[in-house]
Amino acid sequence: MAAEKEPTTIKKYANRRLYNTGTSTYVTLEDLADMVKEGEDFVVYDAKTSEDITRSVLTQIIFEQENKGQNLLPITFLRQLIRFYGDSIQNLIPTYLDFSIDSFVREQEKMRSQMANAFGPSALDAIGDQVRRNTEMFEQAMRMFLPFGAGREAGAPANRTEGETETKEKTDIETLRRQLDEVQKRLDKLSDKS
Repeated sequence: MAAEKEPTTIKKYANRRLYNTGTSTYVTLEDLADMVKEGEDFVVYDAKTSEDITRSVLTQIIFEQENKGQNLLPITFLRQLIRFYGDSIQNLIPTYLDFSIDSFVREQEKMRSQMANAFGPSALDAIGDQVRRNTEMFEQAMRMFLPFGAGREAGAPANRTEGETETKEKTDIETLRRQLDEVQKRLDKLSDKS
C-alpha cells in the first residue's frame, strides 16, 4: 500500500505573496485554484507566525471566483450559511456540507452524462433528485441532533400550526422550482450557443 503524498506547503508572506515550497516559486491565488482543480493537496502557513491559514486562503479563492462572475453559491445559500454562525447547530453544518458535497461528487459523472445527452428534463430531474436526497439527509441529521425539536426549523416557535407549516413547505417548494427554472434557462442558453 503506497503512502499518501504529503500536502505541498505554501507560505504566505507579509507582502501577501504566496510561496510554493514544493516548486520553489511564487504563486497566485489562481495558481492555487488550479492546484485544487488538479487534486493537488496543499496547506498554507503564515510565514511569520507559522499559523495554518489554509481555510482563509481557500475562502479567498472562492471570493475571487465569485467576483469574476463565476457565481456558484446562490444568495439564499450564503444567507442561510451566515445565519448558522453562532447557532446551536453550527458544529453540525461542516459535517453535513462535507457529506453532501461527497455525495454530489460521487453522482456528478452520472449527472454530467445526463446533461450532455439531453440539456433537457432528464438533466433537471437529476439535479432535482440530488437536491431531494441532500434535503432528506439534512432533515435526518437534524432529527438525530434535535430529537425534541424534530420537524421544527431552528429558531421557529414550537407552536407553529399545521397550516403555517404547510405554507412554509409550499414556499420552499416554490423557491426550489424557481431555482430549477433558472438552471433550465441557463442550460437552454448554453445549448443555443452550441
